[in-house]
Amino acid sequence: MLDQALESLKTYEWGVEPKAVQSIQDAVVASHGDAAARKKLESTLAEILGTDSPRAAKDTVCRALKTIGTAHSVPALAKLLHDEELSHMARHALEANDSPEAVKALIGAIDKAPKKIKIGIISSLGARGEGVPVAPLAKALSDKDADISTAGALALGAIGSADAVKTLKSAKVTDTNWGKPSVKIAVCDAMLQCAENMLAHGKKADAKAIYGTVLKIGTAKATKIAAELGIKASA
Repeated sequence: MLDQALESLKTYEWGVEPKAVQSIQDAVVASHGDAAARKKLESTLAEILGTDSPRAAKDTVCRALKTIGTAHSVPALAKLLHDEELSHMARHALEANDSPEAVKALIGAIDKAPKKIKIGIISSLGARGEGVPVAPLAKALSDKDADISTAGALALGAIGSADAVKTLKSAKVTDTNWGKPSVKIAVCDAMLQCAENMLAHGKKADAKAIYGTVLKIGTAKATKIAAELGIKASA
């Protein structure tokens, strides 16, 4: 049944032969706890990404690799990161892949990516959180494109580490960076997120210091209120 489903992917289109997709989903579930079977399935699926199979088929494969993907399938997924149609699913698969190779693939794709895809990759790095170096996000934060800079700020906030806080504090933001107020707002929101992370881990002094910084640099009323409430919570 699985072999038949894999064969049908060569011509698969959305809404046609849904049993093929179900068979692959069933194979993913069945491979749970069986390392050899899962490795074989991952390898087979990754190979499909390098063929001329239609977009719907590769989309289906990316969804499966989001669940079972390891370092082995990273190269195949990485090749799709600049693909306008498939980048979204490829980066989500890499976002869920806990191997260091997945992080390297995402970082390596940033510089040459078109703006929309670049922002998506930056967001995926932020969503991963642990194991993501701050440097590429700091570079994004300093980008002259306000949308990319905003994405970098929010990604750093999602990571919430001490290094992320340090990077956000050093950001040279004004009320209207590059003609847009969104960058400063994003930096303040990101710092608030970092402070909440510190507070959740019992680091009250660190959280209080961050809230104090936000209170000082923030201009939006909601931001100042959030910072004041944070200071009280971390007292």
